[in-house]
Amino acid sequence: MHVKRCRTIVVRRAPGRASEGRLMLPQGVRRAALGRSGIKALKREGDDATPLGRFPIREVLYRVDRVLRPRTGLPCRAIRKDDGWCDDPSDRNYNRRIRLPSWRSAEGLMRADHLYDLTIVLGYNDLPRVKGNGSAIFMHLARPGYTPTEGCIALSRRDMRALLQRLRPGTTIEIKR
Repeated sequence: MHVKRCRTIVVRRAPGRASEGRLMLPQGVRRAALGRSGIKALKREGDDATPLGRFPIREVLYRVDRVLRPRTGLPCRAIRKDDGWCDDPSDRNYNRRIRLPSWRSAEGLMRADHLYDLTIVLGYNDLPRVKGNGSAIFMHLARPGYTPTEGCIALSRRDMRALLQRLRPGTTIEIKR
């Protein structure tokens, strides 16, 4: 089976719904959850907004205890119990994967819910990192009802798996209003 690869993935805000998006794929449009504050050009840490712009796709993280290694052309890494993501702008590891526990503010990647069972790390605010401009912007699994995220893009498990098969190094995501 030949799977068409995507060079750029486009996400747009759904008409009249700031925290709901539409993922544009060659095989059709898919529903997505966005940050509860919608899409913002000037993202800040803790504003619950999804950043506007075009960003590289870095890697895939997955829960080996819950899902099989995803079929994708992207680099994949299994999430460990001590994996976290630093969201403290005053820390030198701001917006990077870190080991837990940390005395600074950090989000654990091995969550009790299933949101990070499959996660795509987006290259937002990472090269260069600007302290306070936002951290941990991912594509991850959606909650039931596609409730808003804290700034990430969330998809159904089915849509995430289909997307992962189309991604290769060099693929970008473009988030538009």
